[in-house]
Amino acid sequence: MARQAQDKSSTSTQAEAKLTDERELIRDLATLLDQTNLTEIEIERAGLRVRVARNITTAAYLPAAAASAAPAPAVAPETPGVADISKHPGVVPSPMVGTAYLASEPGAKPFIEVGSKVKAGETLLIIEAMKTMNQIPAPRAGTITHILIEDGQPVEFGEPLVVIE
Repeated sequence: MARQAQDKSSTSTQAEAKLTDERELIRDLATLLDQTNLTEIEIERAGLRVRVARNITTAAYLPAAAASAAPAPAVAPETPGVADISKHPGVVPSPMVGTAYLASEPGAKPFIEVGSKVKAGETLLIIEAMKTMNQIPAPRAGTITHILIEDGQPVEFGEPLVVIE
């Protein structure tokens, strides 16, 4: 009887250790996704197959709210299409993968708005990457004509964030 209880305890401990190892593997793979800018990774070892993927949608850079708020005549001549905005000479691309925030904290006034005048070096937004808040400075002085992301939106390296003219 004592032997059966010991075997059950041992089996339970082994199962918990295996579950902990599997969770650690999944966390490691998720971290690797962030570090390498991959969208999916799969590994198989000892009969265990693990696939970690993130859902990234980058169909359009111009949020619907910004599109409806901007007057059509002002936007249409300057930006004939969303694909062309990424080639605009005043576009500020994301220097890293992370989550973009337009304000220093929830509910706070945004750093920039369409029509804001900025100086070179002034903070445009913050990108959180690996639990670190990174201020993204304006590369040059000018006026913000487009904000191409929404607050709290995941961004990829090189993704257009704002346009400064």
